[in-house]
Amino acid sequence: MRDNCEIADIGVPSQCSLCDHEKIELFCGDKRRSYYRCSECDLVFVAERDFLSAQQEKTVYDQHQNDSGDIKYRRFLARLCEPLLQQLAPNSQGLDFGSGPGPTLSVMFTEAGHNMTIFDYFYANNPQVWQREYAFISASEVVEHLHRPRFELQRLWNHLRVGGKLGLMTKMVIDAKAFSCWHYKNDPTHVTFFSPSTFKWLAAHWGATVQFVGADVVIFTKH
Repeated sequence: MRDNCEIADIGVPSQCSLCDHEKIELFCGDKRRSYYRCSECDLVFVAERDFLSAQQEKTVYDQHQNDSGDIKYRRFLARLCEPLLQQLAPNSQGLDFGSGPGPTLSVMFTEAGHNMTIFDYFYANNPQVWQREYAFISASEVVEHLHRPRFELQRLWNHLRVGGKLGLMTKMVIDAKAFSCWHYKNDPTHVTFFSPSTFKWLAAHWGATVQFVGADVVIFTKH
């Protein structure tokens, strides 16, 4: 499906960056980049040739004005925080992955009585976080930035305890027509786009239960 897309491409990637499947098709393209879709897991992604460098990526993130005291920002994060809180035991150990330049989601969980650790490749790159398991892991507006979604998501899953919760928040792909005029794809740091079908594939791959909350929040339970 490529409705209303201006297609300009110089070659399709050889495999999906999430499931490694080799049946990839051009999904949509514009003057900046091309976007590909995996027929197995339904992931839409950008080819590696179109990734920003680490320095270019950080320059974009440095412009983010995230503030734990910002009520509007807290209200936005509450879309993930509140449904997760409803499913957690008291004093749970959590990890906020991709905490950004102004950690806020972790502060909200801490205020609710949980013990938080943060990790961010650019702002809190502490490898010691991978030496333990967690009762829950959160990642708000992070997975769309992943250059290696298979590796990163599997690592998060591996560090989640049985019975644990993985809560993600990201805008989801609807179809090619909506994607072609979607502002979300125009952020140069957004390279990986999930649909409900992709998250259902992940749940099946992990043998997990998946819950959709609203339009952009998904919670996995590890069994």
